[in-house]
Amino acid sequence: MADNEVMADEANQDQAGEVALAEAGGADRLDLNVDIKDVGPCKKHISVTVSAGDIEQLRNDTISDLSRETAVPGFRAGKVPERLLAKRFRKEIADQLKQKLLLQSLEQVSEENGLDPINEPELDVENLEVPEEGDFEYEFEVEVRPTFELPDYSGITIRRPVREISDDDVTQARERFLSQYAQVAPYDGAAEAGDYVVCNLEFTHNGEVIREMEEVTLRLRPTLRFWDAEVVGFDKLLDGAKPDDERETEVAISKEATDVEMRAEKVQIKFKVLDVKRVELPELDEAMLGRIGAETVDQLNEMLKESLDRQVSYEQRQKTREQVLEKITESADWDLPEGLVRKHVDNALRREILEMQQAGFSRQQIMARESQIRQQSLSTTQQALKEHFVLDKIATVEDIECTGDDIATEIYYMAMQQGENPRKLRSRLVKNGMIENLEAQIRERKAVDFILSKATFEDVEMEDLLSDSVETVNRSITSSIQDTEVNADEESAESED
Repeated sequence: MADNEVMADEANQDQAGEVALAEAGGADRLDLNVDIKDVGPCKKHISVTVSAGDIEQLRNDTISDLSRETAVPGFRAGKVPERLLAKRFRKEIADQLKQKLLLQSLEQVSEENGLDPINEPELDVENLEVPEEGDFEYEFEVEVRPTFELPDYSGITIRRPVREISDDDVTQARERFLSQYAQVAPYDGAAEAGDYVVCNLEFTHNGEVIREMEEVTLRLRPTLRFWDAEVVGFDKLLDGAKPDDERETEVAISKEATDVEMRAEKVQIKFKVLDVKRVELPELDEAMLGRIGAETVDQLNEMLKESLDRQVSYEQRQKTREQVLEKITESADWDLPEGLVRKHVDNALRREILEMQQAGFSRQQIMARESQIRQQSLSTTQQALKEHFVLDKIATVEDIECTGDDIATEIYYMAMQQGENPRKLRSRLVKNGMIENLEAQIRERKAVDFILSKATFEDVEMEDLLSDSVETVNRSITSSIQDTEVNADEESAESED
């Protein structure tokens, strides 16, 4: 689930198909000899032979079209001898002939053999030549949608997490919300859970320093997560630390890290504490209320309760979705090409971030989830792609579509959560190519909702909704490539704001 995102590519494929049909509409079928072989998961090697008779017919049609449109000195348009045209415009005729042959034959091969490509075929068009005599042969490879039978998705039983938002929940949410406006002041004492430490980090593998990070500000939480590893018990590791203290630990690099040679390797991390800081929440006075767009504390609490309700809905949707997808993909034992999966790692990540933004999660929570996805990028993305294909097929079978109103509603809620103008947010989503992600996400969500409408539910108590147990470093220990890409994206977003 393709050079960019699967749904974007599929939209482009549909448009290309419509153009091909329009241009080839009404044309006679070609006499093709086609050989198709499986050469990998969801990948076909296709050999095509176009008969000499079809080539000659299309060549004559091309020359006739050129005759009607071209004027040559001494001849009016439509009156130029075809032999003269064929000699004078030999290259142009050859190019147009090749384009027509490829366009019509590819469309016919796909249609007659039930192929459903998910990206452009691997075809070296520039080096193909149509012979003056004889058959035209070419071959290519293409990744196609997996073929599978849909499982029975009616009447499944789902354990649904539920939670009533309490006054204590709202109080915790208010403190977390106000922490965005908090002052972080130097603290003379030893660091405790919830405090910030400014550290220099040194990463060592087999006695060799492989990376250093300077003056990184970290909050003491149970887990410190990088893109390719995590430190469990980080708050205890740095508990009681003061400036100039050093603490060390060892981590295992993710088995799906970008740096293949470092996968599952042990790395030592040294934290040198430079400073300790403590959070001071702002006073919730009239000025502060005005700054955050609330007239009273009660109104702020109501806003926070609505946000928590959306987060509960998100958690319900995620947990029920996980169970639905687990059940409907139990039989999805087909493999996907690793190259295809790698292309869509960032796509899967963007879609997850979109959903969390819509649900009103904090930036810290979203970053923590981002790092978790990156650590398990291949397996997570492969599963997400399988889910996409299954849900997309269910949506097709059940005539489920994403409407313009659906998109407008989602953008409105996202803009409200981020304090942004909906029109400006839509523009950025379009510019970044994420509007297709949003459309695909909504369609798949509606497919899940359709399945859930026929399900039986067993309610269970939801786990703590407000736990911020992960501190995130938005970098990789073993590779700096992704750091550069993300920093560039963040700078671009900031410049637009």
